Parts: sequence; C-alpha cells; structure tokens
Amino acid sequence: MFPDLMLFVLFALLLVLGVPVAICIGLATAGALLLSIDALPAMTTLAQRMVGGLNSFALLAIPLYIVSGLVMARSSMGKRLIRFARCLVGMVPGGLGFVNLLSSAMFGAIAGTAVAANTAVGSVMIPEMEKAGYGRDFSAAITATGSTVGLLIPPSNILILYGVVAGGVSIAALFIAGYLPGLLITASLMVVCAWHARKHRLPPAGRVSLGEAAYATLDALPSLALIVIAMGGILAGIFTATEAGAIAVLYSLFLAGPIYRDLDLRDLMPILTRSAETTAIVLFLIATSVAMSWVLAYREIPTEIANALLGISDNPIVLLIIINLTLLVVGMFMDMTPAVLIFTPIFLPVAVEIGMSPLHFGIMIVLNLCIGLCTPPVGNVLVLSCAIANTTIARMMRPLLPMYAAMIAALLLVTYVPAISEWLPRQLGLID
Repeated sequence: MFPDLMLFVLFALLLVLGVPVAICIGLATAGALLLSIDALPAMTTLAQRMVGGLNSFALLAIPLYIVSGLVMARSSMGKRLIRFARCLVGMVPGGLGFVNLLSSAMFGAIAGTAVAANTAVGSVMIPEMEKAGYGRDFSAAITATGSTVGLLIPPSNILILYGVVAGGVSIAALFIAGYLPGLLITASLMVVCAWHARKHRLPPAGRVSLGEAAYATLDALPSLALIVIAMGGILAGIFTATEAGAIAVLYSLFLAGPIYRDLDLRDLMPILTRSAETTAIVLFLIATSVAMSWVLAYREIPTEIANALLGISDNPIVLLIIINLTLLVVGMFMDMTPAVLIFTPIFLPVAVEIGMSPLHFGIMIVLNLCIGLCTPPVGNVLVLSCAIANTTIARMMRPLLPMYAAMIAALLLVTYVPAISEWLPRQLGLID
C-alpha cells in the first residue's frame, strides 16, 4: 500500500513544484520500485522497462511525422490551404472563422500535429480575423480549439501511441476511425463561429472569382495529395503507418523544396536539429510513462481501480461519465502523451468490461485529451495561441466557454454513439 501511495504523492508533489513531467514520472516510478523491491533490482528493472518501452517498430513513425510536420510548418503550405479554404467557405457569414477551422483541419490532416497547425494557420488568420472585427481573443480561441483536430485526423502520433499501449489495435483502423470525430469537432466549432458572426453581424470573407478559385484549388492539390498517398498506401497494404511517415518526409521535402521553393539546404539543419530535440523529449516521456504503467500493473492498481469503478455502478452511461470527467481533469494538468500511456491501462479494462471496443475507447480518450490542450493551466496549444495573438489566457476564457461546450457535446456523441468512430473502419474491412 505504501509504494502505491508513494507513487502518486511523489508524482503530484513534483508536478506542483514545476518539475518536467517526464522527470516527475521517472522519479515517482523509481521511488515506488525502491519501496517494492531491493535497490539494485529496482534500478535494473526501471532501466529495462524504459528501454523495452521504446522497442517498437510503430514508434519509428513519431520522429518521421515530427520532421514532416516541421517542414510543412516552415513552408507556405498553410497559406495555400487557407486560400483554398476561403474559396470553399469564405462566402458565408462568419466565413473567416470557417476558413480558420477548415484550414486547421486540412493542415492537421497533412502534418498530424496541433502545434504546427496552430502556428501555420494562426499566424495568418488571427491578424486577419481581428481586422475583420472578430476580436483578438475570439480569433486566438477558435485557432487553439480548431488546431486540435489534427490529432484525430491522421497521421497522428498520439493515435500511434495509443495503438502501441493498447496492444492489438490496428493503427490503420485508428487512423480511419479519427476522420468522422475530427470532422464532428470542426462542425461543432463552426456552429459557435456562425453564432458569434450572427451576434456581432460580421461580414463574409468575400467571394472569389472562378479563376481565383481554380488557381487556389490547383495550388492546394499537391499538399492535399499527401493525404491520398499516405492513407491510400496504408489501406491498400502498400506500406505500413510507419513507412507512410517516411513517405510523408520525402513528399513534404519535395513540395517545400523544388515545387514551392520555400526551403533550401541551409534550412534543413535547423529543422533536423529541432526534430531531434522534440523526438528526444517525446521518447523520454514515453519511456518513463511505460515504466510507470508497468509499475501500476505490477502493483495491480488498474485492477483495483477497475473493481472500484464497477463497484460504484455497472451502468455504462455512469461509468463513461466518470471516466470522461477524470480524463478532462487529467488533461488540464498533464500532457497527452503521458496521459494516454498511463491511463489507457487503467481505464481500458473497464471500457472493455462494459462492452466498448478498444478502437472506440482510443478515439474517446484522444478526443477527451484534445480538449485538455485548450484548457488552463497546462494547455500547450492554448499558450501558443496566446503568444501568437499577444493576449492572455484570462482574456481568452470568455470566448472559449462556448467552444468548450461544443467540444464536450461532440465528445459525448463520440462516447455514446460508437458508429461515429467505427463506421468507416468497418466499411473498409479494418474491423469486424
């Protein structure tokens, strides 16, 4: 009992003191192990579990998608997608908000990262929306919430991580399962944009001529083609999700270099250096989180929590509400990577016990933690939007409230309507 208490208390204490999350997890895990077994076996076990946790072919996709995302963020791809989105939805009232959200969804579907989508779209759209009367805080808020869609629409590093830790869940099925929930989030936020535009009588972004629309479409097609190449190759069995990451790197370099002429050889070293730093941080976080998950399993904590939850109620609706509320709170204080790695082994057995498929649960937990990226005090995407818009979290909270409501409504639909996550994979024969 005392090692279990040590694990949680030490982790919480270090987190409150501002220690980086990966180090919090590692020290708390080491402390629990030292109280459970002798010192030498404890440290040996910790090292073995950390190294073993990284011994997965699927994890090779992470540095590849990081590199491709950085290349895309450095290029003019975001501006081209924004022009294309303006042709599609710019003519409706509140069109700039729609353009922002649609651009984020498309860029996220190509780059697979919320940070890159936030930077590429926000740097262009936030100043433009502010000039059109949307207000700086609303513009930053809609950019922050909309950019999280890229974590649901493939390629997505966090879905790869979930597939690894859940075991036996097809990465391709998870990728396909993310499309409809991602579009649902985008549509929910568009409702908020439409309401805001009507309330403040904001004009459309403006119509474009047929020639401008044709040019913008042709200009964006090479970028959008990456979605077809990557997902088409995965579904056709030509390459795996990891190999698709390598294709994404080569294709993004080809687009940003010879085609768009945004990058030259001098730009590669800063991109590779930053990708190596990001990869090191992410993999260290994964290693310590996997070690903590092993300690949790060794101490049979997931079983105890599952029994406790099932003891509260055997009603799936009640249990899923409890899980969602817990994950929403966790997302406010913890990054997505450790949250997925730590809480998947805890809550997945409960979800399976009440009849939820591991694929459905994976989409639910990722969508849940996407909301956490936009909530204070730790939300990375929220902080980044504040920096781009030169505003504060406190000022953004008022426009964020209806967006939170829209995202939570979408979360509830995804939670209680399995077909939203499972229909596409089932139609494509990826699940039974």
